[in-house]
Amino acid sequence: MKVNILNRMGMAVVISALSFVGTSMPTDAQQQAQEEQKQQERGQRQSEQKQQQRQERVQRKAEQEQKQQQRVQQQQEQQQERVQRQSEQDRKQQQHRVQQQQEQRQERVQQQQQQDQRQQQQQLKQQERQQEHVQRQAEQEQKQQQRVQQQQEQQQERIQRQSEQDRKQQQQRVQQQQQQDLRQQQIQEQRLSQQQQRQLIHQQQQRVAEYRQHLEQQERLAQQHIAVLRQENRLAQYRYQEQYLERLRQQQLRLRNERYDYDRDPYFYTPSIYRYNRGGRYYETNEYGARMLRQAVNHGYQEGFRAGKADRDDRWRGNYRDSYAYRDANYGYSGYYIDRRDYNHYFREGFRRGYEDGYNSRYRYGRNSNGNYSMSDNILSQILNFQALRR
Repeated sequence: MKVNILNRMGMAVVISALSFVGTSMPTDAQQQAQEEQKQQERGQRQSEQKQQQRQERVQRKAEQEQKQQQRVQQQQEQQQERVQRQSEQDRKQQQHRVQQQQEQRQERVQQQQQQDQRQQQQQLKQQERQQEHVQRQAEQEQKQQQRVQQQQEQQQERIQRQSEQDRKQQQQRVQQQQQQDLRQQQIQEQRLSQQQQRQLIHQQQQRVAEYRQHLEQQERLAQQHIAVLRQENRLAQYRYQEQYLERLRQQQLRLRNERYDYDRDPYFYTPSIYRYNRGGRYYETNEYGARMLRQAVNHGYQEGFRAGKADRDDRWRGNYRDSYAYRDANYGYSGYYIDRRDYNHYFREGFRRGYEDGYNSRYRYGRNSNGNYSMSDNILSQILNFQALRR
C-alpha cells in the first residue's frame, strides 16, 4: 500500500511539471504535449492499474496463503486436539480395560473358588452317597444271604416234602399195581363171552370211523384259528398252535395206516373193573380204558401248560377256553377203548389246570420231568375218582 502511494505522488509531480512546461509551448505543441501527456497518464494509469491489480493479486494470494496457513494451523491444532482426545480416550479405555480385566480376574478367582467349594461339597456328598451305597449294598447282600439261606432251607423242606410225597406215591402205585395184578388174575378167570366181545368190537369200529371223519373236519377249524392268531400278532401262541396241529396230523396219519387186530386185543375180552362219574352219570371200563382216561388227563395238562406259557410270552390275557387245543381236546386219542366225549372231558380237565400252571409259571397241579409235563398222581386220582366194581 505504501508503494502505491509513493508512485502516485511521483506521477503527480511529473504531471504538474509537464503542465508547467506546456504553458510555455506553442498551441500545437501544447496540444501534442497534452495528448502525449494524456497517453502517458493513460499508460501510467493502466500501469498503475496493472500494478495495483498485481499488488491486489499478490495481496489476495498472501491473504489466501495466510488463511491457508491459518487453516493448516487450525487443522494441525484440531489434529493435535483429536490426537490428544484419542490418546486420552485410549488411556481411559486402557485403564477401563485394565480395570475390567482386573475385575474379571477377580470374578474368575471368585468363581473358581466357588466352583472349588461346590466341588468339595459335591465330593463330600458323593463320598457320603458312596458310603451310604456301600452300607446299603452290604445290607442288601446280608439280606440276600438271608434270603438265599431261607430259600435253601425252603428248598430243602420242599425236597423233603417232595421225597416224602414221592415215597407215599410210590407206595400207593405199588399198592395199586398189586391190586391191579390181583384184579388181572381175577379178570383172567372171568372173560367176556363171544357175543359181548363182538358187540364191543362193532362199537369200537363205528367209533374209529366216526373219529377219523371228525379229525378231517377239525383240521379246517384249526387253520381258521391259526389265521386269527396271525392277525392278532400272537407269535408264541401261533407257534404252539402250529405244533399242536402238526401232532394231530401225525396222529391222523398213524390211524390211517394202522391195521388193528381186534381178536388179539385183551380189552375186548376183559370185563370192567372200574366205574367213574361224568356229568352225573356213571360209566364202567376195564384197566385199558382207565389207562386211556389217565392218558387224557396227562395229555391235557401238558398241552394246557404249553398254551398257557405261550399266552404269557405274548403278554396276552389268560383264557384257557380261547385255545383251539382246549376246544379240540383230541390229541392223544386213538379212537379205542373209550368214547371220544369221555376223552375230551378229561383232556379239558387236565388242560385247564395245566394252562393255569403254565400261565402263572408254577407247578401247582403237575410236574416237569425233562420237558415232559404230567399231572400229579393225587390230583389225577381226584379228577378221575375211579371206584372199584365188586363182582
